[in-house]
Amino acid sequence: MLIIGIFGGTGSGKTTIVNQISTYFSLNELVIISQDSYYKDNSTIPHKNRCKLNYDKPDAIDFNLLYKHISDLKKGKTIQQPIYDFKTHNRLDKTIQIKPKKILILEGILIMCHAKIRSIFDLKIFINADSKTRMERRIKRDIIERGRSRHEVLKRYNETIKPMHEKYIEPTKIFADSIIENQHNTEIKIEKLIKKIKSLSK
Repeated sequence: MLIIGIFGGTGSGKTTIVNQISTYFSLNELVIISQDSYYKDNSTIPHKNRCKLNYDKPDAIDFNLLYKHISDLKKGKTIQQPIYDFKTHNRLDKTIQIKPKKILILEGILIMCHAKIRSIFDLKIFINADSKTRMERRIKRDIIERGRSRHEVLKRYNETIKPMHEKYIEPTKIFADSIIENQHNTEIKIEKLIKKIKSLSK
């Protein structure tokens, strides 16, 4: 199994590029896992308090479970992936069954912050975009997909997302095998990347 890590700040365009990559492979070849599914279970914390938690630092992620699941997939085992609900800031009771395939893509903002996770990748790709571009994308996404208000998104961006990006995410750029610039909302040319993935996955 070829394991690819795609990382970068919030709003950098990770999911968009992952979706682009997926068009070059069949459903039987490629499986995609998002770090966002592995936010810790906070069901014991009242919703009002869960809304105030910092979700942009490494200890917000259940890296132990994520590492176990990636390792199990690499061994050919099927996993039960958690489902995270951003509206309630908590995991759902149900899970998704994920079967191992030829290529695994793990995408997320913090996946290179954990040494054991980092060591399992065969290819690490950083998606780069400036702070203003990422902020605008984050505002649009959170209003449409997560039911947030513009004020709420801006407040969270300035108070936690931006400083956490500078502290935890930007420094992990040094681990990248490749950096893709995604400053504009146009389709990125990824033919060379696809060629490399196909070569490594033979």
